[in-house]
Amino acid sequence: MTAALIFEGRERSGKETDARAQRLAGGLAHLGVQDGDVVAVMLKNQPAFVDIIQGCRIAGAYYCQINWHFKRDEASYILADSGAKALFIQPEMLLEIDGAIPPGVAVIVVGRESDTDGHRAYEPWLEQQAPYAGPPRTPRGHMAYTSGTTGRPKGVRRLPLSAQQQALSAQVTKEALGIYPGVRSLLSAPLYHSAPSSFAQQSLLQGELLVLEEKFDAETTLALVEKHRIATAYLVPVMYVRLLHLPEEIRNKYDLSSLKFVASTGSPCAPEIKKAMIAWLGPVIYESYASSETGYITVMPPQDAARKSGSAGKAVGQAKIRILDVQGRELPAGEIGSIYVHQPAYSDFTYHGNEAARRAVERDGLVSVGDMGYLDDEGFLFVCDRASDMVISGGVNIYPAEIEHALIGLPGVADCAVVGIPDEEYGEGLAAHVVPLPGAHLDADAVRRQLREHIADYKVPRRIEIVNSLPRDDNGKVVKRKIRDAYWAGKTRRI
Repeated sequence: MTAALIFEGRERSGKETDARAQRLAGGLAHLGVQDGDVVAVMLKNQPAFVDIIQGCRIAGAYYCQINWHFKRDEASYILADSGAKALFIQPEMLLEIDGAIPPGVAVIVVGRESDTDGHRAYEPWLEQQAPYAGPPRTPRGHMAYTSGTTGRPKGVRRLPLSAQQQALSAQVTKEALGIYPGVRSLLSAPLYHSAPSSFAQQSLLQGELLVLEEKFDAETTLALVEKHRIATAYLVPVMYVRLLHLPEEIRNKYDLSSLKFVASTGSPCAPEIKKAMIAWLGPVIYESYASSETGYITVMPPQDAARKSGSAGKAVGQAKIRILDVQGRELPAGEIGSIYVHQPAYSDFTYHGNEAARRAVERDGLVSVGDMGYLDDEGFLFVCDRASDMVISGGVNIYPAEIEHALIGLPGVADCAVVGIPDEEYGEGLAAHVVPLPGAHLDADAVRRQLREHIADYKVPRRIEIVNSLPRDDNGKVVKRKIRDAYWAGKTRRI
């Protein structure tokens, strides 16, 4: 039985979710969705998202989350590249991308009461569908889009788990996410991210109750933990910061004794923030190193947080971690190299339509997403730099190459570089150094306004510097480290 769901104070039984999921799977089959096909989702956190997660499992389809901040070009690329057969979307997001939806994609609008412009309204459509009655299909999860040096996202499709992998995966899920049979969990991070999506999937499959919020609110989180006796919550460091900013009388107002596990992944937590959270909540803060390609590789338990400050933890389950030099030779403890990993608890993956890129990340059965780091003499992993200059701001992966591509297309821009810089609230922010064409006059505010027409607002750098030139090496490549160093000088944490 699927876990019960509470959303914005309204409760729905697992039996009701199962019935809705069966009808959704039947509706997808009627639309022509076959085993292994893709269904796109562009929604904020809400019960319909849960219907889709569970319905796609029954239908044997991958659900592909699209960030609802995305603009036309970003969303249409993923829709076309994934080959999505259907799209579930909210009305305000449909207005943003409607003309860019590829032909043949069935559009189901969540939040409308009647069909309009050839698009189906979700609730009336769902009520009309018969439960799925075809042959059993292979359950699948999400198809996450991740990026790299080109800035073009790649769809990560994971093969179905074997019986052995299912057992290993359950143990990793318990250790990395704090999800186990009968757990009462809380999630307010957006489901369009891989980690919250995985957290929701496992909570629904194993848990007793999933409390889902549309968005995070610090005091509401404390109230929900108390009211529903939450044992496991998914939070990211930017949420920690906002919780710690609550007045002490508010923080002490709520009974949080039921909370035993706070899962955090995707964004490194500053040691001083983690220390403050543990001092407040006790030893319940767990960090993980993971990616869409590799799954969960490490867990840092709170008991080791002070002793191994800045570490991402040790291998979880049967995960293998190797630090290799450019020749592929394994490096000894303490030496920085490329992080290569393998997690037997997960099945293999492909990059949809990009087998060459998939081959490029593997070496001797191990996979690297480009991160650099080292293992200490006890096997604790320390991540020193990040793949392709990727920035993680408030738990959100941001790829500078994508922003640079948009910048270089603006009038008057000759050259540019985007880097991650310190941000007290989000951990990292964005700075863009922009070189104008000869004779052109660029204004930072104008550049920012133009960027918002092409990319999601959260990708638009808060800081834009108009400069005469960018630092380059002998081969002409921009040396971003030199740009970043000026911002990170004197900081206790760098990544």
